[in-house]
Amino acid sequence: MNRVIDQYIRSEEERAWARKADELASLFVGRATRHDQEGSFPFENFADLREAGYLKITVPQEFGGNGLSLYALVMLQERLAYGDGSTALAVGWHVGQILHLGTTRKWPEAIFADLCRSVVSDGTMINTFASEAASGSPSRGGKPETTAVPTDDGWRITGRKTFSTLSPILDRFVVSAYIPDEDCTADFLIHRTDRVTLVETWDTLGMRATGSHDVVLDGVFVDKDMRLSGNGMDDGGGWLLHIPACYMGIALAARDYALEFALSYRPNHMNEPIAALPSVQQSIGEMEIELRTARSLLYAVADRWDREKEDRPALKPELGLAKYVATNNAIKIVDLAMRIVGAASLSRNRPLERYYRDVRAGLHNPPMDNTVLHTLAKAALAETPL
Repeated sequence: MNRVIDQYIRSEEERAWARKADELASLFVGRATRHDQEGSFPFENFADLREAGYLKITVPQEFGGNGLSLYALVMLQERLAYGDGSTALAVGWHVGQILHLGTTRKWPEAIFADLCRSVVSDGTMINTFASEAASGSPSRGGKPETTAVPTDDGWRITGRKTFSTLSPILDRFVVSAYIPDEDCTADFLIHRTDRVTLVETWDTLGMRATGSHDVVLDGVFVDKDMRLSGNGMDDGGGWLLHIPACYMGIALAARDYALEFALSYRPNHMNEPIAALPSVQQSIGEMEIELRTARSLLYAVADRWDREKEDRPALKPELGLAKYVATNNAIKIVDLAMRIVGAASLSRNRPLERYYRDVRAGLHNPPMDNTVLHTLAKAALAETPL
């Protein structure tokens, strides 16, 4: 293997997992165009993920999962996105949050253990629905308009959540809700009932097959034990690296498409393919700088997070930086790839225009660019002068 995507494989175990991810990606790529054009949810992709055991890769070994590291998760998510960015981003929220919950143990142990066993035995998935039209992204600090009202033996949850990725396939999910009686916000584990309605609102420029519809909760009853404490260790949010890994995978696919095109396309006025042109080689070199810089940072930070367990909260600036660089560089890489291919890159018969639309979504996944810049500035200003 001398492909650049294989550069960060460190062991035979990781190589075996990489092959599994490649096999899945090869299935997804053949379905990606249809789901993108239809805006439909790729149920068959998730059946393949379940069959391959991918849904349990971050479940702790004590519950029957694989307990893979963040580094391995980044590697696998990148490869899935090489086949289909929407599927990779969607499943990334599940496997990433399982890693996060296993690291922080912020849920009551019995509830977390039950979820993990269900993931292993039944292929259950999880996501958190927190965004709302009025409050915007929860990472900005908005208070949810979804409310939780206490009853004798539990809670009644009412509200509407947006950007609810994986909503067509989940039978349980977490929502954030405001508790008026306590003037605070809490998380609740919801099991889908007839009081949960899916409103198919997801019709976007990119990442069209993530199933990120609106979810309406009409007085959904939640047992009192399903209020999640939110306590636990601070892991620095390392699990969110599944996001930049996804956009790097899309960028790699665009880069490889452009390379293949440059090596094979020969206009009739040339004696050799356009890869021989200095201008094309210049663009390829620029793609490599953006790609290799971003991946070097991404894998280095993931490795540090795995190793530096006690210092994970202090890695927040580096984790945000990795997302910032990977996402913005991915946009540049796809743009350069399209310049190499030329006007043909705009064709709906080629994947480049989908890559171009999909990578734009990374700007709106957390942490957002201005948040990263603010975090880095605060870290710099807090340094002790020499």
